[in-house]
Amino acid sequence: MERSDFERLVAEAYDEMPDDIRAQLDNVEITVEDWPDPATMRQAGVGRVDQLLGFYHGIPRTQRTHHYTLALPDKITIYQAPIEARCRTTGELKSIVRRVLYHEFAHHFGISDERLREIGAY
Repeated sequence: MERSDFERLVAEAYDEMPDDIRAQLDNVEITVEDWPDPATMRQAGVGRVDQLLGFYHGIPRTQRTHHYTLALPDKITIYQAPIEARCRTTGELKSIVRRVLYHEFAHHFGISDERLREIGAY
């Protein structure tokens, strides 16, 4: 899939997010890259490049203090190639992109992977 088409899927998933959730997003940039880099893979604790579908780099809202000013935006990266490798149809792509984007937004709001597992979000 062309990058612009994939980015459109990410934008659509963002637009489908409830307004009250989107309104609470603060200082977040969403990007698309082909694959995760080695440093991000180490940080995520994954050994294979195709295992990481997205990643949140930043300071979760729950950890921000009154000293959080003039900070660079947090970054949510969605990895196109690993997602495409798991999908056969555009419908599957849309579904996984949405799930990965929402998962990374959960990290922005301070929800850990462990908590996401507890509530059945995986």
